Formats: sequence, C-alpha cells, structure tokens
Amino acid sequence: MPSPALGAREWLALAGLPGLGAGSLAELAARRPEWPGGWLAVLPREAATALRLWLDHPARSPLSPAVEAALAWVEGSADRHLLHAGHPAWPELLTEILDPPPLLWAWGDLATLAPPKLAMVGSRRATREGLTNAAAFARELAERGWCVVSGMALGIDAAAQQAALDAGGTSVAVLGCGVDVVYPPRHHRLHARLREPGGLLLSEHPPGTPARAGFFPRRNRIVTGLSCGVLVVEAAEQSGSLVSARLAGEQGREVFALPGSLHNPQVRGCLRLIREGAVLVRGVDDILAELTQWQAPAMPVAPRGEASGRNDDPLLRWLSGSPTPADALVGLTGLDIAECQRRLLALELEGQAARVAGGWVRLSAP
Repeated sequence: MPSPALGAREWLALAGLPGLGAGSLAELAARRPEWPGGWLAVLPREAATALRLWLDHPARSPLSPAVEAALAWVEGSADRHLLHAGHPAWPELLTEILDPPPLLWAWGDLATLAPPKLAMVGSRRATREGLTNAAAFARELAERGWCVVSGMALGIDAAAQQAALDAGGTSVAVLGCGVDVVYPPRHHRLHARLREPGGLLLSEHPPGTPARAGFFPRRNRIVTGLSCGVLVVEAAEQSGSLVSARLAGEQGREVFALPGSLHNPQVRGCLRLIREGAVLVRGVDDILAELTQWQAPAMPVAPRGEASGRNDDPLLRWLSGSPTPADALVGLTGLDIAECQRRLLALELEGQAARVAGGWVRLSAP
C-alpha cells in the first residue's frame, strides 16, 4: 500500500509525471516510499526532476495547471470526488489488479461503491432477447443488494444499468472519457441518472477528456477490477466483451456467461467462454452460488454459557473465515466508510480480525 501521507494533490502530481504509466506507478507505490524523499529516490530521472520542480517551484512546474484544475473541479460540487489509494471510498478490490489506476474521478453517489459488485457486459448490437435478459438479471441482482457495474455503452451495458437503477438499486459506470463527457451522446439521460443517488460515474481520465478508441479496452480492467465477477450476456466471437472476460480471469474474478442458440451469432462468444470454463448461467442463483464469499455469512452463534467474544462489535457478525472486502462490509452493516475502517482496525489490534488478500476475516479466539 502507498504511504498514507499521499492525498489528492500528491497523487495528481505523481499521475502527471512524464514517462510513468499506471503499471509503473503501481509498482513504485507498492514499495511504500516515504513522501517526498522516498519517491524522489525511486522515480526515473526525468520523473524525479519534474516532481522536484513541482515541489520546490510549483508556479514554474508544468504539472501545476492540471493539478489545480482537477482540484477546482472537485471543489465545484459536493458530488464530485477524486479517489486514490488511501481515500476512504477507494475500492479495495482495485488494489489487487496489476495496473490499478492511480486516480479515479468520480461523479455521483460514493455510497454506490459499498455493496458487492458484479460487472455486466455484452454486445452493443444486442438482440431483443439479449436486452431483455440483461434487464432481468440486473433487476434481480439489484433487488438482492448487488451493484451492477458496466461501461454505459450501447446495448447490454445501458440496458443492465438502467434496469438496476429502475429497480431502486445501484450502478457504477466506468467511462472511456471524462466523467463530464456524455458518450455515446444518446445516453445523456442515463448519464444524468447515474449522477443521482444510487449511481456513480468513474473514469481514470480528467474531466473534459473526449472518448478515444484506445481508452475503452483499458477501462475494461477497471470494470472487472471493481467487481467480484463478470456476466457476459451476449457477445459475438470478436466482441470486446471477451476482452473483459479475459481480464476478469487474469484478475482472479469469476466469469459467467449466458448460453443461447447455436444459430445466433451474437451468443457465439458466450458459448466459447462456456467451453473454455466460464460458469453457464441460467438464473441469478447460479451466479450467487459461485460468489457466496461476497454475501452476508451466517451470523456466528456463541455456544451456550460462553461469551460471544471480547468485543461485541456487530461488525464481527459479518466476518467469517472467507475474506470479505471492506466496501462490502459497509453495505452489510450500514456503517459509513470511515467508521467501518476504524472498527476493523480496532478488531485487528485486539486479534479478532485480520486483513488478508481479498478483504477481512474473523480470527478464532485464542
């Protein structure tokens, strides 16, 4: 994990350094260098020189205009945020991927990041059946407390996200442009809805960045990285949704696919995924059966005559031997993010809980 001293301003400067991509920055952050000396020591020469100039003479640094513009955008509205590792709302699952974005611009409801999330992707040229299936699955997932993550693209993406919101659930859209750019343009109503309670727009690109073809394959790693798994509803054999499925597999996420007619070219990608090991899905229960570790575990019952533990913090009820992410615990307990993290730290210090890969687990009493 990066140094906790880094805030939005520091991350903005680091993300703007020349010659550094998301992967390189993540590798350096994993060393936990101190700020700023440790960073100056590990950065490549050109990047270190640029950072030193920004630190010593910010008015002369070419980094400053972008940094100040980003901070001004965030301060312009209460529902605009700049997320980074160490931010209370930063999705912990993103720290598990190889090249997490150093920053995420967010517009909307940050509480949307709390529930467990499932990515839903599929064809932009979806069939009527595909759109119906996407809406039905998204609606039921929302009703069961899951957040639907997608890319606000035409077809399956939009159908799933709109249905989740219509059901009173939550949805996160990860964009291949700035969060203030409506792309595709016909989705201006969905874009507006995702800025309301229950919705959230995310992007690794600064506000005002136009959509570019090369951004979309990269944004898919965030769609899947945020999620416990990905459901491919419809996909042709050369569909970009198969890229999302591959990324999900590489990230250790579950891959699900809906079957369909052998004669429908829009499902041949799904059939290929099933042949290669994706979980064949007939209904939402098939998905949740594979993701039991992300759902609320049974509340532990203390044996008769024994105390339930040294600390009766209700957070313990939701911890088990399987890792549960902190953002999922927020949704399960109703605690705000800061309070949840405070209690988890207290439980860890008392030896009742531990942070492991994938989240938090409950420890047996000594």
